[in-house]
Amino acid sequence: MVRALEGYAPIPANLPILVDADHAIIEPAFAWLLELAIIPGRSHAAETIRTYGEHLYDWFDSLEQSGIAWDAAGEQEIALWRNRMLERPSPHTGRPYARSTINDRVRTVCRFYAWAHQRGWIEDLPFHYIDVRTRHGRRGMLGHLDARPGIVAANVLTVSEHERLPRALRADQLRALFAALGSPYDLMASWALATGMRRKELCALKFDQVPDTAPLDMDEHPLIGVALAITKGDKPRTVYPPIRLLNATHRYIHEVRTPLIHRLCRADRSYRPPDKLFLNSRGTSVSSARFTAAMQAAFTAAGVTGTGHWLRHTFAMTMLARLQVQARTTPEINPLKVVQVLLGHSSIASTAIYLRCVEMPSAELEESVAYLYGALIDNG
Repeated sequence: MVRALEGYAPIPANLPILVDADHAIIEPAFAWLLELAIIPGRSHAAETIRTYGEHLYDWFDSLEQSGIAWDAAGEQEIALWRNRMLERPSPHTGRPYARSTINDRVRTVCRFYAWAHQRGWIEDLPFHYIDVRTRHGRRGMLGHLDARPGIVAANVLTVSEHERLPRALRADQLRALFAALGSPYDLMASWALATGMRRKELCALKFDQVPDTAPLDMDEHPLIGVALAITKGDKPRTVYPPIRLLNATHRYIHEVRTPLIHRLCRADRSYRPPDKLFLNSRGTSVSSARFTAAMQAAFTAAGVTGTGHWLRHTFAMTMLARLQVQARTTPEINPLKVVQVLLGHSSIASTAIYLRCVEMPSAELEESVAYLYGALIDNG
């Protein structure tokens, strides 16, 4: 798989392009990804296109190794590919594939074949659906949020998976986690915990987006809005870091980021610092992959189960709990709607899952709320 370069309109830069063993472009895969990237009303975020490209790469690689033409593959071949992922660990991480990951890959391949069938590339679909009756129905307090029917069409190639509800980290777990993080990953994790930002958004945060806090009073301005341009789905939204986090960020800029840039400029006059806020020791922007690796190492060192995304879950659940308490005296507040906006969810149904999470004991949740808002974090 290669990436398209800039300047070849109408092909978007970095569009994944699949080539076969003879270095020829796999035309139907290219046409499908291109359509998803540029057709109005169907365009997807670049990160989504990249994920689809990686799924197709793995599928076409499997076909090539088996000597099977893509348009001759059937349900049995897709099932064998799926079973290999069930039986073998990922060659990239060395860990078993999550069932949700396997299903995402299978669904991507099936979407591609459904498109190819509609466009006349193939005569028959290599998979089929069966009707499955769901148990959730539309009962209960959140029934109006669930638009799914009682009977759905299920792809026979997907595997069953247990629903994994988000979990919040306890205050003691957060303390252990942050103790295992070095600069700038501890500050990035603080932003994730206090605002619910995703790793992509953290890595895209620019130096000049950090507001000046010098003229602001903490009591009058406890939270400061920061507009994000690069988000999931590229939908602009605003996050609200507490002023003490912004103060910590300015300390990072003056005590870590700026001296690092000065050292690198003295060592190499051609060095030009990136406009991103968070830099690694080499003076380049922290990537999503590097942030993920740093967080995973910190979780392991702290003896805590979870990933960096759990910081976002912790923000959502503690914020929701705090707003629910506030709504008792301020009924015009809609806690779920507020959290939906803060998280940048397109659908409130995505936010509603936090209401279904197993609640933490009240004392632990109160400690997590206190940690989130700085009561347990030393000013230094």
